[in-house]
Amino acid sequence: QVQLVESGGGLVQPGGSLRLSCAASGNIFSIDTMTWYRRAPGKEREWVAFITSGGSITYADSVKGRFTVSRNTAKNTMYLQMNSLKPEDTAVYYCNAFTVTLTTSNYWGPGTQVTVSS
Repeated sequence: QVQLVESGGGLVQPGGSLRLSCAASGNIFSIDTMTWYRRAPGKEREWVAFITSGGSITYADSVKGRFTVSRNTAKNTMYLQMNSLKPEDTAVYYCNAFTVTLTTSNYWGPGTQVTVSS
């Protein structure tokens, strides 16, 4: 079992920045990939960025060049630095952990709201 808790959301003006955190606990050694997802009002959930245990990083085209994902293994925390925020970035942001043991599992945090508005 893995527990995830996101933090760092809030209200920011267009062009501003926020840093989200995702703290993991439990069987963290089983985590293979950690992913940031978001769900905007009235839209489907979409992935934003992910980082593998080997350090490989991939971004969705919509955030490439503006968002940076990182992972501090010593603190069991993943971060999402969001710069040049746009109103269309408004969403609930979720942290996901994909684990591999004898089977595979997905774990989710409760989410944190990000609102970009003037």
